[in-house]
Amino acid sequence: MRIVIADDAVLLREGLVRLLTESGHQVVAAVGDGDALVEAVVEHRPDVSIVDVRMPPTHTDEGLRAAVEARRLVPRTPILVLSQYVEVSYADDLLATTGGAGGGIGYLLKDRVAAIDEFLDALRRVAGGGTVLDPEVVGQLFARRRRDDPLRELTPREREVLALMAEGRSNTAIARALVVSDGAVEKHVRNIFTKLTLPPDTEQHRRVLAVLTYLRN
Repeated sequence: MRIVIADDAVLLREGLVRLLTESGHQVVAAVGDGDALVEAVVEHRPDVSIVDVRMPPTHTDEGLRAAVEARRLVPRTPILVLSQYVEVSYADDLLATTGGAGGGIGYLLKDRVAAIDEFLDALRRVAGGGTVLDPEVVGQLFARRRRDDPLRELTPREREVLALMAEGRSNTAIARALVVSDGAVEKHVRNIFTKLTLPPDTEQHRRVLAVLTYLRN
């Protein structure tokens, strides 16, 4: 894969360059601020970009805003965001850029980079157009449910399936995790779409809409 890295922490940035290069990928740009990220994405059209949420000058959400701008200028460009802490609102903002148009999106805590195989797998899934969310983000979402939660009609098993969908897992991977058949997962997914009253469309679009509903409640 051709990859752009944006992180102002030199050690982490160079560590990612080395890890990805040794894994057979090509890092076409490694930058330290949001403006440089947008320029690199427009110039190189990478297979995926790895972006730190907090970058200069204020170290708040510059990386996220740059990622959103990059997706505006290069629609569907895959972005994997890394964050030191769980920021559910950031994940929500990033996922909103899908707009049903596809394009891989991921949000992981930086600690996940240490689990190299899992990190590289997440990167491949995002590059392939999938949605990957850190389990910590998924877990914190349950604490933010409102009384008018549109997910209230879902059964506990359907909520489990939706949570795993939010982590970017395929139906087959969900079946393995829950120790059920692929057919059972497909049935749960259909029920989720129906209960959330998602409009008929492509399977990928409806999965994105379901994840967005999950994140926003």
